Parts: sequence; structure tokens; C-alpha cells
Amino acid sequence: MTTPAEPATRRARRAAQAKPSRAGRDLPAAIAVGLVLLAVVLLGLLLFPLAFVITVAVFGGIGCWEVARAFGVADVDVPLVPLAVGAVAMPFAAYYGGPEALGFALTASLLLAALWTLIDGGRDLARTIMSSVGILLWVPLLMSFAVLLFGLENGPFMVATMLLLTVANDTFGYLVGVFLGKHPMAPKISPKKSWEGFAGSVVGASAVAIAAAVLLLDLQWWMGIPLAVATVAAATAGDLSESMVKRELQIKDMSNLLPGHGGVMDRLDSIVFAAPAAYIMAVLLGPLGA
Repeated sequence: MTTPAEPATRRARRAAQAKPSRAGRDLPAAIAVGLVLLAVVLLGLLLFPLAFVITVAVFGGIGCWEVARAFGVADVDVPLVPLAVGAVAMPFAAYYGGPEALGFALTASLLLAALWTLIDGGRDLARTIMSSVGILLWVPLLMSFAVLLFGLENGPFMVATMLLLTVANDTFGYLVGVFLGKHPMAPKISPKKSWEGFAGSVVGASAVAIAAAVLLLDLQWWMGIPLAVATVAAATAGDLSESMVKRELQIKDMSNLLPGHGGVMDRLDSIVFAAPAAYIMAVLLGPLGA
């Protein structure tokens, strides 16, 4: 006869099997979601460019909400309206007006956040304002660099390359980290992220970047290497930065919007940092490829 303990035992086994990978997070889920996002964004890039800007604004708004919600754990009540305004204003400003308009939209969003908090009142005003500033700088500003990248020559292919390199960073870092990872990069922040995995990310992303430089970007093959190194370094910094924030707040995920995967920011943490790095490299490498 089946005892009551047996179902619980089976559930425990399933839970153990579903635990995070040795690479430090559920990277197979991150890779799968990254590929889906890549497909969605590519459709916007190639068929309806404005859809790409809308996608950046939507994800930026959700990301702001997730981080503000997470800050609530530390008893910081960040107002959502200024964050939503900034999440929409910055990518559209970048699309229609370039870097100068993005800077203006950022300044206006920061002023709105400060004024909104001061008028609303409450306690810990300075802490609330600084939290709002941090969220606006972290999420919509950095994500808007993807829109600036889109506005350059070969912009759609540059954005596609950046996304491919971010997926390659996760994929090769996961594979090498699982099988060869022994030396942690940042044991106090992400104990399971290894230097071996990072090396695997650089090598794998470099191969992808070399192919993209020749086939998509009309650059010399060797230019793919610095592009890959910069993107992988930035993506890794983004991953570690979000891990640090979550560790400080003592939370596992930013939200549960993606069941089994965490929140939107848990999947976009690398892309948020990779976008400005790719934009800077595109500006630097552009004249060399001319």
C-alpha cells in the first residue's frame, strides 16, 4: 500500500532535480528565453522598426516595476509613475533624436522623479530619490543604448549581433562552467560563476562575432574579437550586478512574471549592460570598417 510519505518523496526528488545549475542560475531557461526574445526582436528589427522601440519601452517599464517592487523589501517605496514615464520617454527620444535627445529625456525623468517624491512627501525622501535615480539609470537608460545602436549604419544587424553575442555568452559560459568550472569569479556574489565559464564565453562569443563581422556587419574578421570581449565583459558585469542587488535584498528573483524563470530583469540583466558596450564598440569600429 502507498504510504503518504511517498508522494512527498517524489516531490522532493523533482524539486532537487529542478534546482539551479552549477553555473549559478537557471541558464538553460535563460538561454531558451533569450532565443525566444531574439526571434521576437529580430522580427521587429527587420519588418517593423518601431515595434523594436516599443518592445524596449515595454521591457524597460516592466524592469522598472520589478526593481521598484524588489526595493520594497528594503522598505523603500519608489514611485512608479516617474519610472514609467522614463521607460517610455528614453527609448523614443533615442530613436527620434539620438544621444542628445536621450540625455534630455534622462534629465527630465530624473527631475520628475525628484519632484514627484518631494511633492508626495513621506519618509526617507533622499533614499527614495536615490533609488529612483538608480533604477532610471540602470534599466531604461542602459536599454535605450540598444535603440541608439539600432540608429547606426547597419543598426539592425548590430542589434542582432549584440543579442547573438549575449546568448552565446550564456550558452558557452554555461557549458564550460558546468563541465570545467573550478575557480569562482565572485564567490560572495555568485559562487557558481567561474573563470573557466567566463573564458568559454569569450571564446564562443568570439567565434560568433567573427562570423557576424564578416557576414552581417561588413567588417574585417578580427574586429569581431574586441566586440565579443567587450560584450561578454559587459554581460557578465550585468549578471553579477543584478546578483549583487538580489543578494543585498535577500531575494531569489526580481519577480515571478516568467514562471520557472523569474522576472524580466532576471533574463535581461546581461543585455542591459551589453547594449551600451556594443554601441561604444560600434562607434569605435565603424570608421575602421569604412
